[in-house]
Amino acid sequence: MGVILEYKGINKNFGEKQILKDINLQIDSGKIVGLLGKNGSGKSTLFKLANDLLTPSSGEIFIDGRTVSAKTKAMVSYLPERTYLDPSLKVVDAINLFADFYEDFDREKAEKLLADLQLEKDMRLSKMSKGMKEKVQLVLVMSRRAKIYILDEPLGGVDPASRDYILQTILKNFDKESTLLISTHMIADIEKILDDVVFIDDGKIILHENVDKLRKKEKGTIDEIFRRTFYVG
Repeated sequence: MGVILEYKGINKNFGEKQILKDINLQIDSGKIVGLLGKNGSGKSTLFKLANDLLTPSSGEIFIDGRTVSAKTKAMVSYLPERTYLDPSLKVVDAINLFADFYEDFDREKAEKLLADLQLEKDMRLSKMSKGMKEKVQLVLVMSRRAKIYILDEPLGGVDPASRDYILQTILKNFDKESTLLISTHMIADIEKILDDVVFIDDGKIILHENVDKLRKKEKGTIDEIFRRTFYVG
């Protein structure tokens, strides 16, 4: 297996404000890891740094032993928190765009997932609800054969009935040698698929633990442990 993603001494400032503070974190390949923290704790910044969308103020990030750069972007399939697709596109246009842009994009898989999620290829994104758009983006991201999948709040606008199905879709389409990093506020929904969990608070990693060991040690669910850590302690 081995380490697929490593943050070494990462600090990130936006002007006078320090968002990340001396982050040292190693993520092993083949793991599904939850990155959990309150709003503004630095989760999205960590994700953007791994996808070369931001540059650290100091420190280094490695993917599969290589310094993060334009070249490592090809290894990462990234679902940002906010919709980025042009709303005038039809779903089929978005598929064509991804197929042209990413060599590892599997069009057949994308079309199967769209059918499973009952999304019509000829529908324009502008006519879709927030939840439907998020499903389309998730389909596009999970249809790549990447080494790392980074999903930032993938369940935010999705109705409760669809959440379990989407989590099963993620699991079924996730290569066991790849790594999945997921951040969400819906911890109770995702904790059943997690191998490891990382808690981040005020730009600092405060916990990185195997989920089963943590549950046993703290005698509770990850959701309960999160609430005790951030809202009670």
